[in-house]
Amino acid sequence: MRYFIKIIIVFFILLIPIENKLFASDVHFIDYSKVMNESTAGKKAQNYLKNLLNDSNKKFNETAKKLKDEENKIISQKNALSKEEYKKKADALRKKVFELNKGRDNLLRDVAAKRKKAGDEMLKKLNPILGKYMEENNISVVIDKKNVLMGNKKFEITTQIIEILNKQFKSISLN
Repeated sequence: MRYFIKIIIVFFILLIPIENKLFASDVHFIDYSKVMNESTAGKKAQNYLKNLLNDSNKKFNETAKKLKDEENKIISQKNALSKEEYKKKADALRKKVFELNKGRDNLLRDVAAKRKKAGDEMLKKLNPILGKYMEENNISVVIDKKNVLMGNKKFEITTQIIEILNKQFKSISLN
């Protein structure tokens, strides 16, 4: 029995340093969406994409209004036009509406591609900054805040990373 107790005591004594090493690792978290939205480069990219979308939507809305007016004009002329002429004008209008919708879809795809490109470029610039910050501050793991259920605010490094990123990285190329 004494032999068994001695083995357990030795086992725990050997296990304690291993546990300390495992639990001593420093885990911090970063809010990546906040970095994307509040860093200088991220704000510029967001504003560029927002303005591109707003300007294009204005143009599309103006075109849509003209097409609606044209539709009303064709409908008001329905009785005065022959069936063939009415059908020809209605088909031409449908084609214009189709082109408008196709243009909107292309714009949305283009903006989505540019948004993805901006995120990829931001991540490419962020990784070395995070790596250096982790090395300088003896941090073992950095996790995205959206994957953290609960954590002490002192382990959030978002603000520090945004400050470093703003000094080193002023804009994102979206073209």
